[in-house]
Amino acid sequence: MRCAVVVAAVAWSSPAARAQSAGDATTAAAKPIPRNLDGTISFAGTKDDIGNWQGPPGTSLANNVFEDALEPNRLNLPTNLSISDVPFQPWARALYDLRQRSFTKDDPHTRCKPSGGARLFHTPYGFEILQLADTQEIMFLPVGSPHSWRVVHMDGRPLPENPTPSWYGTSVGRWEGDTLVIETVGFNERFWISREGVPHTAQLRTTERLSRPRFDMLRYEITIDDPGAYTKPWSGGWNIPWGAGTEPFDYLCQDNNLDPARMVGPSR
Repeated sequence: MRCAVVVAAVAWSSPAARAQSAGDATTAAAKPIPRNLDGTISFAGTKDDIGNWQGPPGTSLANNVFEDALEPNRLNLPTNLSISDVPFQPWARALYDLRQRSFTKDDPHTRCKPSGGARLFHTPYGFEILQLADTQEIMFLPVGSPHSWRVVHMDGRPLPENPTPSWYGTSVGRWEGDTLVIETVGFNERFWISREGVPHTAQLRTTERLSRPRFDMLRYEITIDDPGAYTKPWSGGWNIPWGAGTEPFDYLCQDNNLDPARMVGPSR
C-alpha cells in the first residue's frame, strides 16, 4: 500500500500530469460563462458541465496574526486586509483574540448551526446557487450545513426596517451589470461572520458582491458595516473555484457531533 501511494504521488507530480492539469484548467477558464433567459449571469453549471462551487475552507476575511491558526487568504484580493488593519472596537478585538487563542473551539458551525454572512462561502463541501425566475428569488444551498438555505429576494422590495433577527438575515439583491449585489440586515448574534471568528452584533449590515469572471471561478466580496463592533465599515473576500462533476449530497450534522481538535483545542 505504501508503495502504491508513492507511485501515485510520483505520477501526479510528473511533467505529463502537470501539463494535463494545466490544460484542464485552461479549458475550463475558456468555457463561455452561462447566462439565464433574461440575460443575467448564471451561477450554475450546464447540462454538459455538472458541478457546484467549492468554498475554500482555508480562506479568511483578514490575514491572521496567530501562527498556524488559519491559512491566510493567498489570493491577495484588493479587498483583503491584514487583521491589524481591521477597525475593531476594543471589545471586539479582545473577543477575536480569545477565539484565536482557544483554536476557535467555540465555533457555532461545529455545533450544527447555520453559517450566516461570509461563512457560508467557505463552508466545506461547497454550495449551489439557484436562480428562480418564477419566484424572483436566488437561493444559496450550502452542503456542509444543518439542512439550511439562504434566500435573496430579487423582486425590488426594500430592506425591512425592523427585521426579526435570524441566522441568514433578510437579503435583497439587484444586478449591477454582471455583478450580483446583495444587501442584508436582521442577523442574530449566534453565528460567526467567517471561519476565523471576527465578531459582530445585531447592528450588522452586509453588502456582498458576486461575479463570475470565468466559468470556473466565482469572485466573492463582502463589506461589513457594524457600528456595534467596528469603528468603520471594512471589506474582505476571496475567489471560489468550480468543482467540476461534484454534486450536493445529504450532509448530516449531529447535535452530539464530536470534533475534538476544534471543540476543545489542539492540546487535547
